[in-house]
Amino acid sequence: MLNPNLDQVQLTPEEYERYSRHLILPEVGLEGQKRLKAASVLCIGTGGLGSPLLLYLAAAGVGRLGIVDFDIVDQSNLQRQVIHGTSWVGKLKIESAKHRIHEINPLCQVDLYDDALSADNALEILEPYDIVVDGTDNFPTRYLVNDACVLLDKPNVYGSIYRFEGQATVFNYEGGPNYRDLYPEPPPPGLVPSCAEGGVLGILPGIIGVIQATETVKIILGQGTTLSGRLLLYNSLDMSFRELKLRPNPERPVIEKLVDYEEFCGIPQAKAEEEKRQANMQEMTVQDLKTLLESNAQDYVLVDVRNPNEYEIARIEGSVLVPLSEIESGEGVAKVKDLLNGHRLIAHCKMGGRSAKALGILQAAGIEGTNVTGGIQAWSREIDASVPDY
Repeated sequence: MLNPNLDQVQLTPEEYERYSRHLILPEVGLEGQKRLKAASVLCIGTGGLGSPLLLYLAAAGVGRLGIVDFDIVDQSNLQRQVIHGTSWVGKLKIESAKHRIHEINPLCQVDLYDDALSADNALEILEPYDIVVDGTDNFPTRYLVNDACVLLDKPNVYGSIYRFEGQATVFNYEGGPNYRDLYPEPPPPGLVPSCAEGGVLGILPGIIGVIQATETVKIILGQGTTLSGRLLLYNSLDMSFRELKLRPNPERPVIEKLVDYEEFCGIPQAKAEEEKRQANMQEMTVQDLKTLLESNAQDYVLVDVRNPNEYEIARIEGSVLVPLSEIESGEGVAKVKDLLNGHRLIAHCKMGGRSAKALGILQAAGIEGTNVTGGIQAWSREIDASVPDY
């Protein structure tokens, strides 16, 4: 529970009216609303999770909100990032978020940090705030946020989403576990697909983000039982919630300083391995592929390794679908061999990563091929705009 000095915190007549439904709750009341006004919360990210939690924290009357993000609003964000609107496409997310927050509650102070959080700036950015809310979508930043919160002794309200499932908890609160108790070691780079590749139900981050906002408000008020020590798992397809107990690991390493989290998560090593693999792999641009298709050559097979539902959305004429999952299982390797029948192999996916992975597997099976860099996304943007860019 936070213990601010409330002697100097007063509500204006406008605030009494604005927060009247809070004030009549015995668990909130006048003191609780003053606590909210005196509180400061830093949100890392203004994406799917940051959108709803920022909206509700502002509406609840949190006096100071900090926002860390360096991204711009993209058309594909609008399916789930509800703090942004169409008119803000191409503009900074933090500016979009501030504009929307002040439409909801002009009394809220909003601090903007147009920068990537790093080991160099994290402690300075996090230090002024009472609570940190993690709305990020990558492992290096999650470990960075966790370690900075541990060093500064700040609660870390955590959430994550993937496809139809989400999870939430509170780390580093009142002696409870932190992120390293849940994930002592990061997974290998590329093992967990991003939302851009794996997809996400647009409503899902709204549910998890609101849970994060609820936990944040409970910490400020000192009311209820938080998710500290409990990992809440949500499955939207089943509409089911379940919990896993989390406990501090007495053998976990002591966090003494911030480190290079890209290196800790194996990102540079993975990039070096990928570059080495690509150096030994033939590639072609979408312009090269267009020239080949227009030549009416018959000595190749164009294999699309995306998922069947993606193939329905958009396809390059003449391509044959063999999903990466089938190639990984071995079934697709035999299928590709039958398709080639002496012809050369050209493979593509959405952006080039999955097809490179597929070609690596096929190469180990004795099948050489060429990867289309940029995939069907580059094809849509550079060659044929009638092919949907999804």
